[in-house]
Amino acid sequence: MGFLSVILGFCGFGVGISTGMVLGYYLFIYFQPCDVKDPVIRPLVEQDSQSLLRLLPEIPLWVKNPDYDRIDWLNKFLEVMWPYLDKAICKTAKNIATPIIAEQIPKYKIESVEFETLTLGSLPPTFQGMKVYLTEEKELIMEPSLKWAGNPNVIIAVKAFGLKATVQVVDLQVFAQPRITLKPLVPSFPCFAKILVSLMEKPHVDFGLKLAGADLMSIPGLYRFVQELIKDQVANMYLWPKTLEVQILDPTKAMKKPVGILHVKVLRALKLRKKDLLGASDPYVKLKLTETKAPSKKTTVKHKNLNPEWNEEFSMVVKDPETQALELHVYDWEQIGKHEKMGMNVVPLKELPPDEPKNMTLDLLKTIDPSDVQNDKLRGQIVVELTYKPFKEEDLPKDIENPSAVQKAPEGTPPGGGVLVVTVHEAQDVEGKHHTNPYVRIIFRGEERKTKQIKKSRDPRWEEEFTFMLEEPPLKDKLHVEVLSTSTRIGLLHPKETLGYVDISLADVISNKRINEKFHLIDSKNGRIQIELQWQTS
Repeated sequence: MGFLSVILGFCGFGVGISTGMVLGYYLFIYFQPCDVKDPVIRPLVEQDSQSLLRLLPEIPLWVKNPDYDRIDWLNKFLEVMWPYLDKAICKTAKNIATPIIAEQIPKYKIESVEFETLTLGSLPPTFQGMKVYLTEEKELIMEPSLKWAGNPNVIIAVKAFGLKATVQVVDLQVFAQPRITLKPLVPSFPCFAKILVSLMEKPHVDFGLKLAGADLMSIPGLYRFVQELIKDQVANMYLWPKTLEVQILDPTKAMKKPVGILHVKVLRALKLRKKDLLGASDPYVKLKLTETKAPSKKTTVKHKNLNPEWNEEFSMVVKDPETQALELHVYDWEQIGKHEKMGMNVVPLKELPPDEPKNMTLDLLKTIDPSDVQNDKLRGQIVVELTYKPFKEEDLPKDIENPSAVQKAPEGTPPGGGVLVVTVHEAQDVEGKHHTNPYVRIIFRGEERKTKQIKKSRDPRWEEEFTFMLEEPPLKDKLHVEVLSTSTRIGLLHPKETLGYVDISLADVISNKRINEKFHLIDSKNGRIQIELQWQTS
């Protein structure tokens, strides 16, 4: 009976399976829904931007955003240099971290914390694109898009209470969009004084963390907690407008800003040599500081006098007392022709004690070369009183790395007046009909100043500064700025021509203390010139 029931059971199972398959096939064939349509296939060119971003989430920024530039050259550079950068970065990180760890571990009763292994792996970070901001200030702003899916291996060994544990960091991913600002730009290598880094959005950070070989990130809830904690901590420190500042150069020295005033009193000259055939000489003294573009200063002319007395005082702005020197030249004034040089001497500023007057009697020399035999001849002497007064700490600019900061006027500025500082930065698209060798002429209240000439350039850059000391604010005055070109060839029919000009009202400068703008040049097709104006008061 048992055997018969088993046989019947197998037969029933076979009949049931066969019947079910036949019924299923019948229902699948004859009871399909009638409203099913074939999918619509559209070319990519017909897709909108949002659909494309969903279809291609990893598309580079330079493709979907025209403000970002393609920088494949930088990625190629990193690919080649990464093995060397890896070692250099890891070595620097160890040197920085070791003293910090050594200082902190006694607080937690830890015996030692050491790097057993530290490498960033073989995969370098990649830049998806870079956005560069152009400003009128002396700064460079960049926003790269950084993605790094690396394979680093960082093993840290911790010893405490006689036990040792190892923590390993692996499979690191970092997606970030930093803003890097180089400011201020200076004429000393590497041409910027500070690096400022901030994040424009919270970074994405993902990594694996192993403790004694076990993956801690697999613990439920710990992965998300650690990821959000890192994002919040990094954002609190570096999310814009907060920044990480790294100083590269001393801004005061790099930008050659004023650090003091040199007071010069030209007292007298003694036993000057006679230069004129008939009668005595007509001497005057010309003073100039080296390494500066400020114009020279002159005493009055003492006619027919070989032992003249001037007792005239001058003030000169000092930017680097360690390298600058005062040049004293004595000339014989001539009504017609070139003034004849009677002698000269140089006083290095580093030889002057601060805030102490120093009387000096200097022999007049032919040249500053001590081995020149012509210096053995007697040419007379000049007597001067020199006082170098360095600025006090409170008088120095507090925010010198900020290009928009306005300094105080130097000592000796008339009460109620100030100093008008004119900085000629650059010009663009200036072109002459016959030649383009531009220079700038500035005219203010009858005074004329000129920049150096740049040969064969439609986009010249001067970066020259001029100062005008005024007894009252120039509220109703205008500054005439003219770009000129002179021929470098002799005998040309058009030796000089105007490339454009602009008249700048100074009322806005007085009220705002500083403006830095590009002005369109009159009588020029597309020419522009960048002028920075500051009104400094005491």
